Amino acid sequence: MTTVDLTATARSDFGKGAARRMRRDGNIPAVIYGQGMELVHIAIPNHDLDLALRKPRVVLSINFDGATVLTKPRDIQRDPVKRTLEHVDLVVITEREARVRSAMAQAIGAAAAAAEEAGIDVGSVVQALEEAVAAGEDPEEALQHAVADAERQAAAYAEAARHEAEVEAAAEETAEVAEGETVIEDATDSE
Repeated sequence: MTTVDLTATARSDFGKGAARRMRRDGNIPAVIYGQGMELVHIAIPNHDLDLALRKPRVVLSINFDGATVLTKPRDIQRDPVKRTLEHVDLVVITEREARVRSAMAQAIGAAAAAAEEAGIDVGSVVQALEEAVAAGEDPEEALQHAVADAERQAAAYAEAARHEAEVEAAAEETAEVAEGETVIEDATDSE
């Protein structure tokens, strides 16, 4: 499942110094916003948030002040060198959008597993899946097409590599024959 429950605390301190203190205490500053909702400043435990953000199409169920809000990450700011989380913007989503994101995440996971099993590039399969879904195709149908397309592409690349190897082998053979003729001619000239 791609919905992750996180407990957050409201925050009232703002600014660079407050954010640094918060990160030092193991929390990441975040904001939640959405249509018809005031901006809410929260702090989320760093470790839990970092693990959640590793999942594709994750839905974050944020619990704070006795309320639960479904969100998706909009902007994730990381330290450019250390790659640690610095700040996250979260957008409120509906339960329907959460279900759609979850279905897409499951399709991406299945596509990655099928690509690894077939020995083909995972990234190209996932990209083909996302493009098909963006074009309006159902995630399950798109999954089947994406894997088949990637297998055809891998077969085409293998055929091109085989053909290139044959051409190189023929060129090397021609070069060896030409070199052998030169050696014979040199031997004849010396007599």
